[in-house]
Amino acid sequence: MNHKVIAVFLVVLTTGCVTSRIEQTREAATGITADEAMVILGRATYSERQTEKSFTDCIANILAKGPNPIRLIPDKEFKDNLYPWFEPRTAPTSADELGRLFAQPGVQDRINEANVRYLAWIDGNTVTVDSGGSMSCTIGTFGGGCFGMSYWEEDASYEASIWDLRNLVSAGQISADANGTSYLAGLILPIPILARPGNAACKGLAKQLREFVIGDQ
Repeated sequence: MNHKVIAVFLVVLTTGCVTSRIEQTREAATGITADEAMVILGRATYSERQTEKSFTDCIANILAKGPNPIRLIPDKEFKDNLYPWFEPRTAPTSADELGRLFAQPGVQDRINEANVRYLAWIDGNTVTVDSGGSMSCTIGTFGGGCFGMSYWEEDASYEASIWDLRNLVSAGQISADANGTSYLAGLILPIPILARPGNAACKGLAKQLREFVIGDQ
């Protein structure tokens, strides 16, 4: 079974506007019981870009609350249980390397002991793609102020690769892309108008990830 679902969201914030796009590819049927758990790992390397921990924490906070909460294993606890396979020098650096890791003798037994059913590998980051404008602030005898306007455009692009650890197969992928432009307007006092595309990408990815893992239950 392999199909793709695409959803486009326009998220209007009180402080700005963000356009978000969520894409999903499913490769296997999914479902999770109350006693099974999930772990969320962000890509962490020393030579290339890393996934911000604040982003994976955001996803974890959403999944652990609300309707149909999912029991989560802290990433540090999961890595400690799988010592030494997640040591910095030997840890996988991509979703593709997870399959080779799971084939190592002893790894499956450690996973079964923790009753971890799914692993979501998060890869991506938020970057500034454009900026401009000008802002000047002055202080004088009779007061001061800031005048002008500056802007910066950010792009948040993340992908979650979901692994079924009971069957040791890739269950699918979910990608989230969000773009927004923030402004700093100066009229006596500087007024920020923030878009927060990273937050929009987190919410969209977490919502889709919950539905993906729960499956047709």
